[in-house]
Amino acid sequence: MKALLGGLPLRLRSRNDAADAAVAPEPAVGAFDQVYHAHFDFVWRSARRLGIPEASADDVVQDVFLIVQRRMADFDGRTALRAWIFGILLRVARDHRRSFRRKAGRCTPLDQASRAEVAGKGATPSELAERAERVRLLELLLAQLSDDKRTLLILSELEQCTLREIAEMLGSNTNTVYSRLRAAKRDFEKVYRRWLAENGDVP
Repeated sequence: MKALLGGLPLRLRSRNDAADAAVAPEPAVGAFDQVYHAHFDFVWRSARRLGIPEASADDVVQDVFLIVQRRMADFDGRTALRAWIFGILLRVARDHRRSFRRKAGRCTPLDQASRAEVAGKGATPSELAERAERVRLLELLLAQLSDDKRTLLILSELEQCTLREIAEMLGSNTNTVYSRLRAAKRDFEKVYRRWLAENGDVP
């Protein structure tokens, strides 16, 4: 898929570039403030990539961590803490999108957040503009997939999670994740080719 995109920035930067350089270490369960600080960036950018508008992202993240705080005593450690938190985020994000759609709203694409995420040190204004266009295209293409397929691509291509990690996050097994991920990549390629046919070269 990376070759197909011809340079599209699949690994978007978080609001905290330093924190995104490596997966934060797992803090000891029980220290909620440590859990919050270690996983906030991951939850925030994942919420945005799952289609939550920037104006609602902070509310969704707050709801996620309220649930985390309330249920930390129930966490048994059978899965990674990050996977457990992502499972909570998935449910909160889906509930939010349903509510948003019932109000005749529509999730907006990544705009201001995208520009902040792709802003690199030393980049020229034209380079930043080109990167921002590519990010908007990526989000436009992902938005045409089902929630499940978009989630798989976000975890695999953007978060660089392993099949085992994805399986833990989604409560599945690696064989199922592998087959569904292949299907998601095929659908993404179809969406991308259709976009090329309608619009020409990548901006």
